[in-house]
Amino acid sequence: MIAPTEAEHFAHEWVKAWNSHDLEAVLAHYADDVELTSPFVVQVLGEPSGTIKGKNNLRMYFGMGLSMFPDLEFEMLRVFVGVSSLVLYYKSVNDTLAAEVMVLNSQGKVAKVLAHYLPA
Repeated sequence: MIAPTEAEHFAHEWVKAWNSHDLEAVLAHYADDVELTSPFVVQVLGEPSGTIKGKNNLRMYFGMGLSMFPDLEFEMLRVFVGVSSLVLYYKSVNDTLAAEVMVLNSQGKVAKVLAHYLPA
């Protein structure tokens, strides 16, 4: 089980990486074989499944996001802890509320993400 202090630390470092616009620091949180599913994958990449697989594809996708939103800043609202997963609930760009379910592998890296959004 993930300790609440570990989850809070992970969330803090994740937001810090995004807010510094440091793509490699962001990617350091993810496993090489990560799978991310998000409505933005459909919108931005036109991928109907909404899913991207692999860290290299994630690098391209996150890089596009950082380019599209040069003033991007996330605000962590809550961190929910599970057995091998967390939910990061945060305020995203344009005051969009986001909840990302992140399943962690045995190395503590994100192996799977399910992203959910509620526009402001």
